[in-house]
Amino acid sequence: MDAFINHIRYGLSRPLPGAEAQYRMAHAVRRYTGAIPPGARKAGVLILFFPKNDNWHLVLIERESSNPNDRHKGQISFPGGQYDPADTNLQQTALREAWEEVQAPIDSIEVLGPLTELFIPVSNFLVHPYVAWTPHTPAFSPQISEVKTILEVPFDHFQNPANLGRIDIEVAQGLRLPDVPYFDVQGRVLWGATAMILGELLAVANPDPSFLNHLSISGREYP
Repeated sequence: MDAFINHIRYGLSRPLPGAEAQYRMAHAVRRYTGAIPPGARKAGVLILFFPKNDNWHLVLIERESSNPNDRHKGQISFPGGQYDPADTNLQQTALREAWEEVQAPIDSIEVLGPLTELFIPVSNFLVHPYVAWTPHTPAFSPQISEVKTILEVPFDHFQNPANLGRIDIEVAQGLRLPDVPYFDVQGRVLWGATAMILGELLAVANPDPSFLNHLSISGREYP
């Protein structure tokens, strides 16, 4: 097995970086969301490593939705979705949704382990991220009703500080969040919960605590 995959597996078996790493890629208000409500909806997302062009890639999607009240339409995220009572557990939710949304080859996927759960207040979802890998390069295909674009991104793209930035984001009419950390992905803004999940994954891949300074962007510590 590839040494990098073994490295990620080992990192996931140890105490996770958790909120400290997540919040390096979060807007300041995310620290004040309070306790997770007992009625939060559960969801699973899949962070899938796959080989392409002699490099490890991740698959991401640009979300599509016909629901005018969907607060996540147009955002960049990992494949995933809401827990279904027919699912054995949230890991199965993540795998099922990845198959449905991008035709991820679940028969050849091995789950390496979970990252820290993350609550999304705006949609009342408690997201459980699962890191996985496949030794093959998948032929992804989008579920048109939910996926506008499939993005295949080298993992080292996220390790390059040149692809980090801050931007003001309009989250609702007349409401803008200033100075939001984000990753530039093929000209698109990857921010919010997905950026926070990536922040923890990067800390797993780079256990040296000093690496987290890359996520403070230009040396600016985020509160």
